[in-house]
Amino acid sequence: MQRDLGYWDKQMDLLAQQDYIIIDNFFNPEDLNNAHHFFETKQQEGVFQKAAIGASGNEKIINEVRGDYTYWLEKGKHTQINSIFETLDEVKSVFNRLMYLSLADYEFHLAHYPKGSFYKKHLDQFEGRNNRMVSVIIYLNKDWKNGDGGELRIYPEGQDPIDIAPIENRCIMFRSDTLYHEVLTSHTSRKSITGWMLYQPAVLPYLVL
Repeated sequence: MQRDLGYWDKQMDLLAQQDYIIIDNFFNPEDLNNAHHFFETKQQEGVFQKAAIGASGNEKIINEVRGDYTYWLEKGKHTQINSIFETLDEVKSVFNRLMYLSLADYEFHLAHYPKGSFYKKHLDQFEGRNNRMVSVIIYLNKDWKNGDGGELRIYPEGQDPIDIAPIENRCIMFRSDTLYHEVLTSHTSRKSITGWMLYQPAVLPYLVL
């Protein structure tokens, strides 16, 4: 992903106005292929874990709220996707330069929603904690079509809900602290790279939500 500052300036203005932006064709072809290969490899290794809700140490698995499985990414450990981390570094730099957010870090994971799973309406922040500033989702769903489900439903303030199709290589960025959202029931396997731009450095074990 290489886009000039003029492009990003327009996107950041839009984010400031409506609390979310949609960017299609986010990864270049090589990075997209690497993301698919890495995701498939981790699934074959069986390293995904059932996602929970709450801060680390107090998390709970509540199937009635969310049904996805996750695998956390660590920069420096997963060298086969170094270029993807470079893209995330670029995004962080854009936010700091154009939005004056003073972001210090980010945390990302692979997210898999099996058929029949969902995530009920929520915010990407814990009560009393403001570390997560911007949520970022990059979809890896090949050949997604209407009827497959798994749309991201967002709730912009003062507007009707908006459903966003999780098509391959589409990126959604939105304010973690203000934009309520949910994942509608997926009728097929739904895959993404999902995470947050952080005000303070990430500390393992990660917070969940």
